[in-house]
Amino acid sequence: MEARSNIIETRNLDFSFHPGVPVLKDINLRVPAGSIYGFLGPNGAGKTTTLRLLLGLIKQEQSPIQIFGKDFWRDRLTVLKRIGSLIEQPSLYGHLTGRENLEVFRLSYGCERTRIDEVLAIVGLTDAAGKKAKEYSLGMKQRLAIAIALLHQPDLLILDEPTNGLDPNGIIEIRDLLRNLNQAYGTTILISSHLLPEVEKIVTHLGIINQGKLIFQGTLPELQQFKTAALTLAAEVDDPVKATSLIKDNFTIKQVEGQLHISIQNKEQVAEIARIWEQNQINIYQLTLLKSDLEDLFMQIINN
Repeated sequence: MEARSNIIETRNLDFSFHPGVPVLKDINLRVPAGSIYGFLGPNGAGKTTTLRLLLGLIKQEQSPIQIFGKDFWRDRLTVLKRIGSLIEQPSLYGHLTGRENLEVFRLSYGCERTRIDEVLAIVGLTDAAGKKAKEYSLGMKQRLAIAIALLHQPDLLILDEPTNGLDPNGIIEIRDLLRNLNQAYGTTILISSHLLPEVEKIVTHLGIINQGKLIFQGTLPELQQFKTAALTLAAEVDDPVKATSLIKDNFTIKQVEGQLHISIQNKEQVAEIARIWEQNQINIYQLTLLKSDLEDLFMQIINN
């Protein structure tokens, strides 16, 4: 299969707010065209700083950044016309309706008026277009902010924590919206987040940043190969409290939906645990080895 070109490339990107105190160190970001790229990291890792540099919100013209194959600072206006973004909280006029908010930004973008109805339909706000933005739920505000970012039909969408603070239904709405934008319109999406299980559901590629360093970049299967996470043994027993007390000194255990989830290092430890329980009259109903998810892998990498 022919390799896709990268929409975003940075080369050995460094950044400091204060001399001698680096925030980013040697960042080589590669965001493939047509991808949903999850940019992951704990708070303070450098995610938002990186995104702000990519958008020129932090001025550092020596930053080695290429977007759409162009030097960002040399062709900044041309590049920005092809990018939509939402960084931190959406900037909306609460006293205006959703449609009126879009009209304000449509005039600044110079888009056709028909584009307003198009983006309202894309984000699922057609029926709420006449409602004042201050009356919108947080999820609706996020979708309206994304609609504004889509007005000029960008090829690249950059979103910083777009599901932050949303309830589960709002998170699902944003997730479905981003997947549709990517699949139906071919929009490349760079999304930063700390909600790892949600990111796992939609990303095609991801990068993990910690303490200003990009410590992994690739696809989810490549991440599985990059770092073999500790195995998790899911156990159903008749006496979870007693079963836990028998092995808690040697294993990390948590209860999940009526099961004991036990972190183990190898399959031999399954036999060890089963033997301890059987010797102490614990009835074992089921033992299952679970596949490591993105959160397991993420925590192992950043704590390495």
